[in-house]
Amino acid sequence: MATDTHLSTSGASGASAVRRLLLDNGALTALIVLVIAMSALSGDFLTTDNLLNIGVQAAVTAILAFGVTFVIVSAGIDLSVGSVAALSATVLAWTATSQGVPVWIAVILAIATGIACGLVNGVLISYGKLPPFIATLAMLSVGRGLSLVISQGSPIAFPDSVSHLGDTLGGWLPVPVLVMVVMGLITAVILGRTYIGRSMYAIGGNEEAARLSGLRVKKQKLAIYALSGLFAAAAGIVLASRLSSAQPQAAQGYELDAIAAVVIGGASLAGGTGKASGTLIGALILAVLRNGLNLLSVSAFWQQVVIGVVIALAVLLDTVRRKAGATPVAAGAGTPGGKGKQAATYVIAAVVAAAVVGAMSFLHTGSSSSTTQKVGLSLSTLNNPFFVQIKAGAQQEAKKLGADLTVTDAQNDASQQANQLQNFTSSGIGSIIVNPVDSDAAGPAVRSANKADIPVVGVDRGVNKADTAALVASDNVAGGKLGAEALAEKLGGKGKIVILQGLAGTSASRERGAGFAEGLKAYPGIKVVARQPADFDRTKGLDVMTNLLQAHPDIQGVFAENDEMALGAIKALGSKAGKSVSVIGFDGTPDGLKAVQAGTLYASVAQQPKELGRIAVENALKAAEGKKVEETVKVPVKVVTKENVAGFGG
Repeated sequence: MATDTHLSTSGASGASAVRRLLLDNGALTALIVLVIAMSALSGDFLTTDNLLNIGVQAAVTAILAFGVTFVIVSAGIDLSVGSVAALSATVLAWTATSQGVPVWIAVILAIATGIACGLVNGVLISYGKLPPFIATLAMLSVGRGLSLVISQGSPIAFPDSVSHLGDTLGGWLPVPVLVMVVMGLITAVILGRTYIGRSMYAIGGNEEAARLSGLRVKKQKLAIYALSGLFAAAAGIVLASRLSSAQPQAAQGYELDAIAAVVIGGASLAGGTGKASGTLIGALILAVLRNGLNLLSVSAFWQQVVIGVVIALAVLLDTVRRKAGATPVAAGAGTPGGKGKQAATYVIAAVVAAAVVGAMSFLHTGSSSSTTQKVGLSLSTLNNPFFVQIKAGAQQEAKKLGADLTVTDAQNDASQQANQLQNFTSSGIGSIIVNPVDSDAAGPAVRSANKADIPVVGVDRGVNKADTAALVASDNVAGGKLGAEALAEKLGGKGKIVILQGLAGTSASRERGAGFAEGLKAYPGIKVVARQPADFDRTKGLDVMTNLLQAHPDIQGVFAENDEMALGAIKALGSKAGKSVSVIGFDGTPDGLKAVQAGTLYASVAQQPKELGRIAVENALKAAEGKKVEETVKVPVKVVTKENVAGFGG
């Protein structure tokens, strides 16, 4: 401490003082630098609408991260917050809609669900002696599973009275931002002004010393994990409110973002340090980074690389800061006048940010007069050949017509897609094409585009409760029926089959499954002995099919809701594929068509994804120019077998 005092009061030069300020506030410095960089690179970044978007996009991560801050300060970890958020929102929606429970009671039940999950974590860790990593990893799986069980894998509409949490006040101030600020203040008060907050720092600093000094460590840990569950429930409610629906697969991977935000904000995974303001800054850094990279049209794959590098650099900066003797960020550990210094730091940061806003606004004035039409394409995922082909078709058409196409990957996350659509809306883009992760969840973001008079075209899947200029799609239900008819006819109208389902909660899986079930009604001799999800993934299709064969070795047919799962099933079937077992896929991907030609895949219900992408861009550009477009453009699907695969253009 004597060394710290000497360094901070010994008449250091101006350069030394600046260095000290930067080291003591590494996360804040990184945020300012990031804002300056994004402002210089994109003229759309510093608009009022975009800055509010950043706040909204940071809200859910920040609220989750505030809860995780309690855990990390006490030298723990909580990997379950994303699943607990989804479970709490699902409980609220299910009790308020399906069970007819009054909304205010449903909200209490949702919050109680989050607290209960946290308490279970606390009991397993404190009394069961499980490592926090293992206990919360188990809760991650249990929470997600319960969410899927309660919702039956489908999104549940959120009560309108609670959905207002996703709206704005006065038509401009987003409610999620207000909730984030309130939760941040509560976190700051708990950490800095309460007995349990001081206990967290004591436990994180030295648990054994804390126990010997009289702290009831086990009971304190129960409270700490209960608080984490409470904040996760609040984050889940805010997230579902933004999407107007409770998504059973929502917030996947958010626990990693929350932990990253806490660490970027200056907390140590070893425990004993951390504060609410640092966590908020960490969440804002992640939001600014994602927002800016979207505006700059950086590839979705490279975005993951950049974010990973930033997290690593943030931790490296923290290490350098500590080695340089910078002041720790434990609450209440500062020297007299420390609060004043902190306030001065934030004032300086605000002045710098304001100066940057003014300078960059001047720099970009009049710089956006390009005559090239800009189109944004938000795809549900690029981890699937079908959607990669939609992207390829869209890019070819955009290049042909001289349009500037920006493509984003939602990674099957409805919330991430909502963020991307908001970014498109605030960046002055001429038209938007969306392939929704979920048709209901995309509605609020598309309505925002409607208010901004930006035409939206749906591709492959429609958008509910919002206006779209056109829908370019194949008929998934009709395709499912065609698949059922083809398989039943191949089996002579009787036999045992299994169904490999897609990602739970997605409209494509629901519609294809419903169409297949409808088509099978005409063939009572066909018996479905098992249906299991394999998440549209080839590897999972292989594993699930291998397991199903152990229980049902005598099956004669397989229907997979996409070609990737069908190809995995073929691998599991080995020599049976195409001989004693007929497999039908869906999409008509290049690999799927090769398998059809080879005879291992009996048929694929083939769409024309490149044509979908091409037509979507064509219609988006027409709509942006005010030209009339058809409300629904149906691209034909057909069953492709070995007999007709040579003539199928894809």
